[in-house]
Amino acid sequence: MNGEVRDLREVIREELLMKDVILGAVKDGPRTVPEIASAIGRPSHEVLIWVMGLRRYGHLSETGEMTDEGYYRYGASAGEGS
Repeated sequence: MNGEVRDLREVIREELLMKDVILGAVKDGPRTVPEIASAIGRPSHEVLIWVMGLRRYGHLSETGEMTDEGYYRYGASAGEGS
């Protein structure tokens, strides 16, 4: 991306479009928000919004394991991405 910060409403509108992309990024195992962002080529601040939405609605869950940098890993919830 070009470093442009998009309007929050625009980012939130893309949540449903990004669901399958993000679930695809964690299909081989849980990842942190920065790892997911890198895998899908989107900014971490946008990915964080999508991950929190997917977590809220039960599509993703925290593994409970924190990295040395202080990030939690997120994986597909049971029944997702199968």
